Amino acid sequence: MGWAAVGIPVLAFGMLLAGCSKKESDSTAAASGAPVQGGTLVYLDQQAHTNLYPPAGGFYPNGGVLNQITDKLTYQDPKTLEIQPWIAQAWTVNPTATEYTFQLRKGVTFSDGTPLDAAAVAKNFDTYGLGNKELKQPVSEVINNYDKSEVVDPLTVKFYFKKPSPGFLQGTSVIGSGLVSLSTLARPFEELGDATKVIGSGPFVVASETLGKELTLTARKEYAWGPAKLAHQGRARLDEIKLIVTPEDSVRIGALLSGQAGFIRQVQAYDEKRVTDGKFEIYAPSTRGVNNGVYFRPDNELVADLRVRQALLHATDTQAIVDTLFSKHYPKATSVIAANAQGYVNLSAKLNHDEAKAKQLLDDAGWKAGADGIRTKDGKPLVLAAHEALPQPQNKETLQLIAQQWARIGVKLNVLSGDAGTKITENLDPEKTALLATMVGRADPDVIKSQFYPTNRNVLLQKGGVSQKVKAFSDARLNGLLEGIAAETDPAKRLALAGEAQNYLIDQAYVIPIFEEPQAFAGAPWVREVAFEAVGRPSFYTTWVAKQP
Repeated sequence: MGWAAVGIPVLAFGMLLAGCSKKESDSTAAASGAPVQGGTLVYLDQQAHTNLYPPAGGFYPNGGVLNQITDKLTYQDPKTLEIQPWIAQAWTVNPTATEYTFQLRKGVTFSDGTPLDAAAVAKNFDTYGLGNKELKQPVSEVINNYDKSEVVDPLTVKFYFKKPSPGFLQGTSVIGSGLVSLSTLARPFEELGDATKVIGSGPFVVASETLGKELTLTARKEYAWGPAKLAHQGRARLDEIKLIVTPEDSVRIGALLSGQAGFIRQVQAYDEKRVTDGKFEIYAPSTRGVNNGVYFRPDNELVADLRVRQALLHATDTQAIVDTLFSKHYPKATSVIAANAQGYVNLSAKLNHDEAKAKQLLDDAGWKAGADGIRTKDGKPLVLAAHEALPQPQNKETLQLIAQQWARIGVKLNVLSGDAGTKITENLDPEKTALLATMVGRADPDVIKSQFYPTNRNVLLQKGGVSQKVKAFSDARLNGLLEGIAAETDPAKRLALAGEAQNYLIDQAYVIPIFEEPQAFAGAPWVREVAFEAVGRPSFYTTWVAKQP
């Protein structure tokens, strides 16, 4: 596949890189290691963004754009996880975490010139907290128990919650809480796939877009309200970002190593050595959330029996998967959430690979080996299906390895592809997909609720969620734990509930955690000071381009 296949010929890359050239004084500054102003960054992503309604920012290509064009009320330091001032310069929280009051910075505006004031912030969170059915804008998964907003004065906004919402302060710092203009919030959800329709207050603005292929962002010259504790203040250092959708791994790597691109996303583990051998840098920031793994749908009768799920858990050799397909940047999972996630407990002892135990569990559950090696019960073969998850690294190969491991105990796993529409439909039907490959990142214990609660991502497909195909499955014990995490105001008790939920999810074998997923990027040595938020999306606010060798 050549460059023309993604709409960008080689010559275009050369022309873009010519825009990275500097004045002589800038070159001298770059040589000394001092940041320089100006230039273009060519950034290649594996996939195009789908929708830029901020609560849809969980999809990494969406978040990668939103992180450049929107600001948040608060900033979460990616190293310490401390919540720091940004658009909100101060805040107070009542003892029951049912009332939050924010004092806003003066003089902040959206790129259309309208004020980012208390009224705009109130409208943003009313939309994210309650949704807008008429415009088909869904509720944000990071906001729990939301009631209403109050504009106290032009620079003071207060939020009320029906029950305690201890995760809300951190929730104001995440990509799903990016602040957009009133005109953006007035558009129906389906229009927000067009980046030119999304007006934020961030350091970059959308200059042009070829849908699904290329996006040009330019620095907002009057920008003066970055996170308060960052060393860099004022406008972004870059003049421009050219984001080009480049699906093929080898093409992204080739463009980087040849100097036609400065930064790329989704570097596969098998390409890492090629990158480092060329003296380019691998960036693998953690997503700090629910681990990459497979999640069962107990409404499917084939996996309704706990013993079957336990058998499949013990038949899965996650160490072999990590050793075969991944690198040191993909640690083997030892719990439902990552080891650096808040509330993590080490459950390695419950996740051991034991093929003999797996076979015994299937025997005990009444599944007998057939002549073709596939177990049967009551005339039904133990044949399961899962769709490949394209956003996740080497997911097809991961599922294929799992299929090989499960075949050794008499279970067949069909790895499905299909178009996006088919995948969405079948992934909502437990009869067609008995398991789902997925993960989710967020640096707060609420991430567990986001993944499993029926009205959030509902990966287990319980009743009460978006799927109309679920017949009976519901787990009140699990949902009670998730509601507790979302509402417990005592930090120690909240983390204890997170630990209890992790234990319960593994005891019920609802999930087989495989690895802790980073976001894997590679950058040229002349691209400096790329930053990442707490769950791994890039921020190019501080980035600058030095003179190429």
